[in-house]
Amino acid sequence: MAHITVLGSGFGALTTIRELRRRGVEDEITVISPRDELHYLPSSIWLPAGLRKGSALKIPLSNFFARHRVRHVKASVTGLAEGGRKVLTDAGEFSNDQLVIATGGRFIRKLPGIEHALVPCEGIAVGEEIARRLEGLSGGTIAVGFAANPNEQSAVRGGPMFEFLFIIDTLLRRQGRRDRFKLVFFSPAARPGQRLGDKAVDGLLAEMARRGIETRLGHKMVRLEADRVVTEGGEFPADLTLFMPGLTGPAWLSETDLPLSPGGMIEADEKCRVAGRPGVWVVGDSGSFKGPDWMPKQAHQADLQAKAAAANIAAVLKGRPPQTDFKPELVCIVDTLDSGILVYRSTTRGFVTPQLRVFHWLKRAFERHYLRAYR
Repeated sequence: MAHITVLGSGFGALTTIRELRRRGVEDEITVISPRDELHYLPSSIWLPAGLRKGSALKIPLSNFFARHRVRHVKASVTGLAEGGRKVLTDAGEFSNDQLVIATGGRFIRKLPGIEHALVPCEGIAVGEEIARRLEGLSGGTIAVGFAANPNEQSAVRGGPMFEFLFIIDTLLRRQGRRDRFKLVFFSPAARPGQRLGDKAVDGLLAEMARRGIETRLGHKMVRLEADRVVTEGGEFPADLTLFMPGLTGPAWLSETDLPLSPGGMIEADEKCRVAGRPGVWVVGDSGSFKGPDWMPKQAHQADLQAKAAAANIAAVLKGRPPQTDFKPELVCIVDTLDSGILVYRSTTRGFVTPQLRVFHWLKRAFERHYLRAYR
């Protein structure tokens, strides 16, 4: 039997496992990751409003691993050897016949003073801290923004920041204290969220204007301070700053000879193959893939890449050439706490819906549906 090793325990990693077993792959699967929990970060946007508790977003995976006959090794990856056939970790070395890298990306923390900002997608604890800080403020300025990797503009995760912005606005209005706060949205991009499409960006900016949210756009970031945001276009005070920097690859890639993109992620093709490394695959935010420039860094795209990688590994194990390309697709519900805007893009079509209450409930229903496989 072949030995398949999956690095990571997030969306891409777990979908790879499910798809391999669904396709009848009976070979040994080992998962290497620091934790045996799935942290469902898409719902962390609701932590400040109390719609979710952090503990409810941490899903134990022991039963999932048992059902899918997976051995979990609690360890952190430190490098690779022998062309990827050996994984180096802080708990020893592990050999494989097929390797799937799904360890996720890493936020670039080079901006001076970034320690003064909360980076929401760094973990559930950050969402909980946002809730605590927001509750403790009696008024002031809340700054919300994001930036891309300057060497790879597609390496950005801006969607959650629009959601935090609108959810905080809605929450403050519900609490009857919105008039005590100024909300400022900032980004080095003149039109942030461009991967969503022109119509979506127009709609998001119009919604900010309707809600009385000030924008500071198109100016390069200089630094963050404890009480202000400084850009080349000027500075403004901030009592609470939420900022999502651009993404790059995990730190351990520097200890490998894998081919990397200008932005520091693993170069891969439409079949999720790593160039020049037979039997090495990458899915999710660790990879830099060929595809349209709007292709997102989001869980849904990681799942689609994982499905393709699993199909191709199953083919290789049967002595067939890999033939499955992943589907580039952007599906995003920008939640506002009481409604939502659905944005969709593929290679053949795209659309943006009006803001409707049903999309908020659809997002909550999808959470329950998605997590059913792991609970």
